[in-house]
Amino acid sequence: MQKTTSYSPAANSRTLDLILSAMAIALVFVATLLLNIRLPIAANGGLVHLGTAMLFIIAILFGSKKGLIAGAIGMGLFDLVSGWTLWAPITIVARGLQGYLVGKIAWSGGRNGSSTAFNIFAATLSIPLMVAIYYVGEAIIFSSWIIPAASIPGNLVQNFVGLIIAIPVAVALKKTPFFK
Repeated sequence: MQKTTSYSPAANSRTLDLILSAMAIALVFVATLLLNIRLPIAANGGLVHLGTAMLFIIAILFGSKKGLIAGAIGMGLFDLVSGWTLWAPITIVARGLQGYLVGKIAWSGGRNGSSTAFNIFAATLSIPLMVAIYYVGEAIIFSSWIIPAASIPGNLVQNFVGLIIAIPVAVALKKTPFFK
């Protein structure tokens, strides 16, 4: 007797969702790991990387859930394997919430990340949230409210570079058949 396999759109959808989530995590991780510049500032230095651009792109293209997962796991994993282990819990919270917020706003009102103005607004609004979470986290690490202030310029540069790169890339990708 020959066994037949039936097509299941739900199973296919879950598989595609898992694949997209894994790819989003990997893209954020790799962009953070390989495309970065360590800043020689303050006690904790700083890092400008293109993981932020990738996080914005993923949140705009796929929404809040993928943004949260990609940011939290992708950048948290980077911290764990790259000598920034102490920052991993802060990163998981900060970048997860940043990805969630960008995706939530970009996908609000049925826009599905298609409004460039809302995408810019979403990414811009997420920046103070991310900076504040890192500031508080570093204040706890260093037992000081002064030392973490030195990280703010690097965090702002990193986010604005990410924004400048992410918006045109997201606009171009939204025009591809996969996102139509």
